[in-house]
Amino acid sequence: MVGYAFMGAAHSQAWRTVNRVYDLPSRVRMALVCGRDTAKVAEAADRLGWDAYTTDWRRLVESDEIDVVDICTPGDSHAEIALAALAAGKHVLCEKPLANTVAEAREMAVAAAAAQAAGTRSMCGFTYRRVPAVTLMRQMVAEGRLGSIRHVRAAYLQDWIVDPQFPLVWRLQKDRAGSGALGDIGAHIIDMTQYVTGQRVAGVSAITETFVKQRPLPAEYSGLAAQAADNGPTDGQGPATGPVTVDDAAVFVARLDGGALATYEASRFATGRKNALRVEINGSLGTLAFDLERMNELEFYDATRPAAEQGFTRILVTEAEHPYMSAWWPPGHIIGYEHSFTHQARDFVEAIATGTDPAPSFTDGLQVQLVLDAVTRSAELGSSWTAVEPTLEAVPA
Repeated sequence: MVGYAFMGAAHSQAWRTVNRVYDLPSRVRMALVCGRDTAKVAEAADRLGWDAYTTDWRRLVESDEIDVVDICTPGDSHAEIALAALAAGKHVLCEKPLANTVAEAREMAVAAAAAQAAGTRSMCGFTYRRVPAVTLMRQMVAEGRLGSIRHVRAAYLQDWIVDPQFPLVWRLQKDRAGSGALGDIGAHIIDMTQYVTGQRVAGVSAITETFVKQRPLPAEYSGLAAQAADNGPTDGQGPATGPVTVDDAAVFVARLDGGALATYEASRFATGRKNALRVEINGSLGTLAFDLERMNELEFYDATRPAAEQGFTRILVTEAEHPYMSAWWPPGHIIGYEHSFTHQARDFVEAIATGTDPAPSFTDGLQVQLVLDAVTRSAELGSSWTAVEPTLEAVPA
């Protein structure tokens, strides 16, 4: 694994757990973790359960004892590491968004398609697909329980940078992160709605905003803001500042290729909202809604019921018959955020062991990147209607 902070810790939890929960055809050994700071990566290896550590990611790629490379770094290094790993015949799991640019994502998707022909598997880490309630939501839509899809509305709201004195961490720098709320959390709801509905975003009209344009240069922070840097020089009037080069919020309307109308909102300035992701799908025969703060539940409105019996039903997604749940606890015993990463690890290990192609693929990651690019271009052009470029020409069949 390359990277060991927020996502690295979540992925490590999954690798430690997956064989203890699921009966898989292969066993995972957590051989080597990589980070830039020797002392910190050594501590992380011990805390997270890795056998050894290194400060050179090329050691992972070149090692004969490594079969899988898991990329949990900022987006500016995804392409370089993934391309090298695929060329070396390693299976690759890469965190979302796939890359910082369409060009990088396209190169990665082409390389993944070529590697696939040689039996090398790759997957993009849109982990919310693996929340059992979200997987069930997709199944119900695919079964026609909602009829024709008419409306999709999705919002992912956080507030961790509301304070203008919050430092200029890497997630606020375009050269490191690619974009702000749009790529960080907007990518999740784009992928989730496309996954659940089976429809892709075809065109968008967007607005983006950066509310705080200058921030203090960082010292050292952890968690979502994991970043280490020296304080910059000051002019005697207070701490040095630097420009925020990404969006703080993105709002856009969209047309899906199946005809549905959609609205999306991604913001890290929604005061009081910590990690609030909500998706609602309205169809001709009913509605489904998911709220991450109630992640073991779905709301379902069945318009085919007699009028006297209609109303929203709460489905508690904890039954053994529900996706992924048979390996966990008795009905009614809820699971949490970290379990979706275990489900992701399970699916990836099974795909590698059985020689099947996991999803979402790097081509799926490229498609989300093309939506992000269309949103950015629309916002730059005064919210003009902007078509999403197709992926068909980008990746050979």
